[in-house]
Amino acid sequence: MVTFTSDLNIVITRRALPRTNRVARTRFETIGLDGVGREVLLAFRLHALIRFREQCAFPDCFCHETCFRLQGEKAVAIILNPSGELQSVAINGRAFNGHSMVGRLQRVLVCSPRASGWNQPAVAERWQELGFFHTPDFATSQAQHDELCRQLESAGAEVFQLPPASDLSLDAVYTHDPSLACDHGLIGLHPGKPNRIPEAQRHLEFCRSLGIPALGQIQPPGKAEAGDMVWLDSTTLLIGQGYRTNRAGIAQMRALLQPHGVEVISAPLPYGPGPSACLHLMSLMSQLDERTALVDLPWLAVETVDLLQSRSYRLVEIEYAERETLACNVLSLGDKHLIALEENQRTNQKLRQAGFDVRTFPGSELCINGGGGPTCLTRPLLRT
Repeated sequence: MVTFTSDLNIVITRRALPRTNRVARTRFETIGLDGVGREVLLAFRLHALIRFREQCAFPDCFCHETCFRLQGEKAVAIILNPSGELQSVAINGRAFNGHSMVGRLQRVLVCSPRASGWNQPAVAERWQELGFFHTPDFATSQAQHDELCRQLESAGAEVFQLPPASDLSLDAVYTHDPSLACDHGLIGLHPGKPNRIPEAQRHLEFCRSLGIPALGQIQPPGKAEAGDMVWLDSTTLLIGQGYRTNRAGIAQMRALLQPHGVEVISAPLPYGPGPSACLHLMSLMSQLDERTALVDLPWLAVETVDLLQSRSYRLVEIEYAERETLACNVLSLGDKHLIALEENQRTNQKLRQAGFDVRTFPGSELCINGGGGPTCLTRPLLRT
C-alpha cells in the first residue's frame, strides 16, 4: 500500500488522456483504472481547481468539475458547478449512490423530531390520526434521535439533517420512505399516506443542494414508499405491493430504472392489520449482508421466501414476541455492523450469534410509538 504524505488532487477523466507536453507540464501520473474504465490521475501541483478549469487542458474530460483530496483512507471530492462554486462533496469519487442496502454507510439523511414539528402542539395533536399509539414525548424522542445520530457518526457516516418545513408532519422523522437514492439520482416517491406526500419534494430540494440530481418522481395514481423497496443486488429491486405502494407505482419505478439495467420485481404483501396500519415489505425483512436477511417468516409471502431461497439467502428469524417492538427493522452499517433497537434483546442476541456486531439505541418514543425503526429513520445517500 502506498502512503502519500502531501495533499494531492485526483482528477478523473472520461477516457485515457493523450500523452502530450501539456500533460507532462502538469505532471500527471496514472495510478489505475476505476470501475468504469476511467483513468485515475494524481496532480502534484494543481491544488486549485479553478486554475485547472482556466487551463482547460483536456476539453473532453469532466475533471473541470471535480477535485479530489485524499483524507486518510477516503478520497473526498469537491464538486463544482459550471461557475466554479461548491456544489457537493463526494467520497471515493461518488457523491451519492443507492443500489445496495448493506455497503458501508457513508452519507445519510435524517429528519429530527424537532424539524418534524414534534414540539409544536398543532403538529403533535394529530398523533392519533396518523396512527401513533400516544401523544409524542418530544424531549425523549429528540434525545433518542440524537443518540441514533451519534451512533451513525461513530460508525463513520456523514449525517445530514433535513431542515424544518411547514408542510412536514410527525411522520417526516421517518426519512426512509419519501425518496429512493439510486446510482443515477434521487427518485421522489408518492407516499400512500397522504400527509407524507409533501416530504418527497423536500427530499428532492435538499438533496439537489448536495449535488444529487433528481432521476424522476412518482405521479398519481401511482403510490410508492421506499419502506417497500429492497435491493437484492445492484441490479435487482424487490418492491412490496400493498396499501402504501400500488401496482401503478411499481410500474413507474420499473419505467425509471429499467433503462439503467435494473430489474424490478413485485412482491405481494399480506392484508395484516389493514389499510390504516404501516406494513411495509421492510416491516417483514431487513438486509443484513449480501446473502443474509432478518425476516418475520410467517408474514412473508411464499413467493418472496422462494425468491430469497433461490438466491441462497440465509434467513435469520426474529424473536416473534418482539414483533410489535419492530424487531425486524434493523439498519446495516456495512461490514456486518448493525443498528437495532435496544428493546429487542432476544432478536439482537440472535443477530450476534449469526456473526453480526449489533449496536443499539432506545426507541420507545421515537420508533415504537410511531411504528418506524432504525431503517425508517434514515435515508442512506451513499454506501461504499
